[in-house]
Amino acid sequence: MLAIRSALVFLIMAVTVIPLATVLVISSFIAPYRVTYFWIGRPWLQLAVAATRYVGGVKTQVKGYDNLLAAAEGNRVIICSKHQSTFETFFFPSVMTNPVAYVYKKELRWVPFFGWAIGRLHMVPIDRSAKGDAWQRVASIGANLMDQGKWIIMFPEGTRAARGDQLLYKSGAARLALETGAVVVPVAAATGRCWPRKTWRFIPGTVDISIGPALKPEEGEDAIAFMKRVETWIETEMRVIDSEAYID
Repeated sequence: MLAIRSALVFLIMAVTVIPLATVLVISSFIAPYRVTYFWIGRPWLQLAVAATRYVGGVKTQVKGYDNLLAAAEGNRVIICSKHQSTFETFFFPSVMTNPVAYVYKKELRWVPFFGWAIGRLHMVPIDRSAKGDAWQRVASIGANLMDQGKWIIMFPEGTRAARGDQLLYKSGAARLALETGAVVVPVAAATGRCWPRKTWRFIPGTVDISIGPALKPEEGEDAIAFMKRVETWIETEMRVIDSEAYID
């Protein structure tokens, strides 16, 4: 039964993404950005999240959302989240009041329909082969998007971590904050509990997401030290919201 429910969720996503992505791409050339984002892009993500809830049995519980709203008052915002499954990429834009922009590998733009839609939503593509030049471009695009009221979302571990694992935290989000004057909002997300990485199945239950208070670089603090503080908050909170995954 669980396999059937999971298959139905992905069928709903697959059937709906083609027409909606097509409309989104066309709309992006003729309509204001906020119309494309809030009337087409976000509703599809909300549909995907609803499918995981009502068909897949995955509920969500968010703590600390006020921390994000408080951070956004007068600040550029970078959301720095734990990454255990694809669920975070769907869920965050579906519930946030501001448009969001992911820092993503530029190759994703060529994925049919879904990738084309990402490319037209004005996010932050990164060419990892370009090294230092790539980060200057990321900083420039990121600062411009934040000035437009967007929240930048980054996953510091770079890839999905298995539930209970802690991967190497890269300092990209901290570097971007230092270069743009943004605050970093740390997020602990126990999504691997209900949608394990590298699987096509859902486990009914509740995904806990905890949003922390905004962090700012301290005087003289470099990106590595700043990122360590972000990492400490996220990993400490992960052991609170998903304690059974860290028993060992």
